[in-house]
Amino acid sequence: MTKLEYTFKNDVLFKMVFRQYQNLLKRLVSLILGIRLEDITEFVITNPEITPEVIGEKFCRLDINMTVNGQRVDLEIQVADEGDYPARSLYYWAREYSSALGEGGEYKDLPRTIVISIVAFTMFPCGEYYSEYQLLEVTRHTPLTDKQALYFFELPKLPEVVSAEDELKLWLTLFNAETEEDLAKLEALEVSVMKEAIGAYRHVSATDEFKEIERLRSRARHNEASALGHARREGRAEGEQAEREKWQGVVAEKDALIAELQARLAGGQ
Repeated sequence: MTKLEYTFKNDVLFKMVFRQYQNLLKRLVSLILGIRLEDITEFVITNPEITPEVIGEKFCRLDINMTVNGQRVDLEIQVADEGDYPARSLYYWAREYSSALGEGGEYKDLPRTIVISIVAFTMFPCGEYYSEYQLLEVTRHTPLTDKQALYFFELPKLPEVVSAEDELKLWLTLFNAETEEDLAKLEALEVSVMKEAIGAYRHVSATDEFKEIERLRSRARHNEASALGHARREGRAEGEQAEREKWQGVVAEKDALIAELQARLAGGQ
């Protein structure tokens, strides 16, 4: 097996491919949203650039924000399971939804807002790789509004064999690919859009722009890890100091009590 140096789960590569090949992104989004490609009349990436300032910041994340037929759509790819992703995805949705209300705007005009999360870990105790969440009444299961939706695609749950006719699963399988052999299996299906997507992946991953951004991102991750490590060490040091001071106080009280008892004994002799 020849392991890929970079995969689609690299968020820099993910965003750069779809920024440069917007026809592929549009096709993917049409599949996920269930809109025929020819029926998409508005398709705009609202955050197309990856600026050095953003990449250089610690704790940064990359996503793709879009406007699709009046809807706000946020596409995320998440590799690490940090135990808080459901809450984070809801926060992403709330941020996108609330930011759509301009000064003097009316709540009724807020757009339908969708967060699409492609995750490289298992989130939910079910066999299905796809889950959709909305605000529903808990007993009648009626929706409160159609303005909120969270879509999750769990890559570890994908079937090993995917039909050439199931284009969405082909995309997800591509995102999950780890080796050259994985790419070769997809290419062997002779699906034109997969060949185009793999070609786009190979082109972008070989560019100097990607390599430089990835270098900066790698440095940002290193700085983030160093900052977190320093904070943990500082916290541990503070905790150890507090513990030492606590026991020093106990020993001092004990010494004072012993000295008092010795003084009384000496006075009674």
